[in-house]
Amino acid sequence: MLKARFHLPGLRYNYPLNMLWLNLLKQYPDWFYDNVEIGSCFGEFPISLWNGGRFSQGDQCDSAFIKAVVKNINDQGVPVRYTYTNPLIREEDLDDPYCNFCMQVADNGMNEVMIFSPILEKYLREKYPSFQYNSSTCKEIKDVDTLNAELEKPYKYVVLDYNLNNRWDLLDKVKHPERLEVLVNTVCEPACPRRGKHYENVGINQRIVMENRKLPKDKQKPIVPWHCEYGEKNCIHTILDYPTVIKPEDCYTKYMERGINNFKIEGRTANLFPLIDTYCMYMIKPEHYNMARLTIINNLCAIGVIKVNKPRPAQWP
Repeated sequence: MLKARFHLPGLRYNYPLNMLWLNLLKQYPDWFYDNVEIGSCFGEFPISLWNGGRFSQGDQCDSAFIKAVVKNINDQGVPVRYTYTNPLIREEDLDDPYCNFCMQVADNGMNEVMIFSPILEKYLREKYPSFQYNSSTCKEIKDVDTLNAELEKPYKYVVLDYNLNNRWDLLDKVKHPERLEVLVNTVCEPACPRRGKHYENVGINQRIVMENRKLPKDKQKPIVPWHCEYGEKNCIHTILDYPTVIKPEDCYTKYMERGINNFKIEGRTANLFPLIDTYCMYMIKPEHYNMARLTIINNLCAIGVIKVNKPRPAQWP
């Protein structure tokens, strides 16, 4: 039977949430829609020069944390998928020690890379042949013929451009629907004209941050600003009327009936609470939604990810 395979965002900031979610699926499978499974946990260990799509200025993770995250996710039977989709990769970036260390830690035949740059793809396929490689939505493929050509290439999955979501006239012409992955909850404005420039801005700023780490504060370069009123204020509760959003019920009907069963959830840098709502909306049966949400929040409080401050004592007058 076809599985509804969901891909969860985040290897650092959402790591506690994702591990709790994997445990929830094991402990309370009846809360979930039938045949739900987790296809991967995707993202980066910030800050990675090869990373794309979302910008993080945080310090780099230490080696022990990287090893632990990869091991713990893999021990659950779930691949780690690096989102190495920086469109501005240069030849001199290929020997980046931090990114290569992350690849070496996960080089066990189980894990994946989401890729965009041909330069980086060639390097990684030659040096790390045990990984599965996926074609990124950052390529912005807009027509079905180019999409079918991409699906003929040696990728595990090809992620659909979000503007083709719910376009049944085109999706019915996809030749390998089982290898297509769809982004269900994109917060981007439909047909955003600046999307490619946004990806480039992420690549530029990552390079600036990496260069600044080697410079005194008075010599450091400023981050190139970027403002997007959609991505900064949108979440699952504000985008449901977008034509590009895939409704949860459509995942299990319209998409899976066509053999499309890989569903990517956006949210590597999302607010935690709407992200929990998103997980529940797409994977939890409505009658168990509140209990699943409460269980996750209580556990995040218990491990200190969510902190609830008590009122400070005061005296009157």
